[in-house]
Amino acid sequence: MSTWRQFFTYNKYTQIAARAVRQSLKENERLAAEKRGSTVLRYQHWEGGKGGEQVNK
Repeated sequence: MSTWRQFFTYNKYTQIAARAVRQSLKENERLAAEKRGSTVLRYQHWEGGKGGEQVNK
């Protein structure tokens, strides 16, 4: 078993690795990578079996 698995989940490990890669890029590429890496929350309120309008946050 890998030693990182004792401390991190696989998702946390990939987040750490991705952050390290983004930080090692040059400024222009780093900014573009950070924009792609940002997560947007999207939700939809359902009532009576029908979905309402999707909201992005």
